[in-house]
Amino acid sequence: MNQYNYNSSDLVHPTELTDREKFLLTKSKTFCIYPWIHLHAYPTGEAYPCCHAEMKYPVGNCRSNTLSEIWQDRPMQKLRADMLSETPNAACGRCYEQEQSGFFSGRKSANKHHGHHIKKLDHNPFEMTYWDIRFSNLCNLKCRSCGHIFSSQWYQDQAKLAGDDWAKRHKVLNIAGRTDTDMWEQLLPHLDYVEQIYFAGGEPLLMDEHYRILDELVKRSLFHVRLIYNTNFTHTDLKGRSVFEYWKLFNSVAVGASLDGAEDHAEYIRKGTKWQQVEQNRIDMLRICPGVDFYISPTLSILNAWHLPDFHRNWVERGFIQAQDLNVNILQDPPHYRIDIAPIKYKQRLRIKYEEHIDWLKDKDPLQRASVGFESAINFMMATDNTHLIDTFWRKTHELDVMRSENISDIIPELAALK
Repeated sequence: MNQYNYNSSDLVHPTELTDREKFLLTKSKTFCIYPWIHLHAYPTGEAYPCCHAEMKYPVGNCRSNTLSEIWQDRPMQKLRADMLSETPNAACGRCYEQEQSGFFSGRKSANKHHGHHIKKLDHNPFEMTYWDIRFSNLCNLKCRSCGHIFSSQWYQDQAKLAGDDWAKRHKVLNIAGRTDTDMWEQLLPHLDYVEQIYFAGGEPLLMDEHYRILDELVKRSLFHVRLIYNTNFTHTDLKGRSVFEYWKLFNSVAVGASLDGAEDHAEYIRKGTKWQQVEQNRIDMLRICPGVDFYISPTLSILNAWHLPDFHRNWVERGFIQAQDLNVNILQDPPHYRIDIAPIKYKQRLRIKYEEHIDWLKDKDPLQRASVGFESAINFMMATDNTHLIDTFWRKTHELDVMRSENISDIIPELAALK
């Protein structure tokens, strides 16, 4: 069996391609297969072509229209036309920026893993083979880089920051559909087509809908469906149902744990984290379902930029992951948390630290996933000067520190270099 090449555009499911199809999947600067196989829904009801799309450009709203109506509506039709004509679309800006820095973007990953559906360009049936529906914003954490849209725990802090009028206009819990069961009912017919389901949140391992989908897959013996997760990994069961016991049944499960650091760093950046529980969950997972693909999927921001290589190496040396099991998710928004807000001297120090870490990875990272992630982070950081956002960073950090009775200087003292 050939070694999986994480950063290659070679199709995971090879199929016979015309020259035009091969160009679209491997050479095009705009084409992405997602709009032909997928729709994404936020807990607010806003629909997007995928989870990477710019939030300013929804293609519809699931609280007023069905997925089928959105699929056929004008914004999605225009997006598809732009992709086929090599016309950049504003909704895809995040992928364009990532690719400029050398990241293997969501667009490229989509074509790599789902390119075998390229023949759907000719007739475009409404058959979602890839699911990513954020059923609600239910979450037990309030991460620094998040907000109320994706975390119910953020509600009280957001209300204090935004004022009484905001609290009157917003609920603690948001759901994606028109009713509590609407999204589930719309998805059921697509079980005949689904190949891959991405669970994120909120926190998916706390959502009834997540277990409901798994129960239905088990009932129908659809164990070939690939399950992919982005989870804060603080809870691994709900109402007596252990997710580990489900994962043992499926042929392919990939779990990306959104862990931005260890111990105090983890508990500060992702408020509500109990670090000892996270480590115990990893120990239990290695015992119960060791064959499941597990990797760290940190959000790389100015908050953990210095700490991340140390955390990565620590978990490798303790046997919790292999060196290749880290997928750098570069933070692009909110902009005041981007790593490119750092002054040049701090960037130069970070660059040296990352290059040393990449050197340590050389003979340990056959996937080149972690190595390319850190290399691309260097390119991303050095490409832009956003030091004008440093004052915003400190102001917003201080607001939350006061509200949460925390002090960033106690946890991340190296950021004093930004003052």
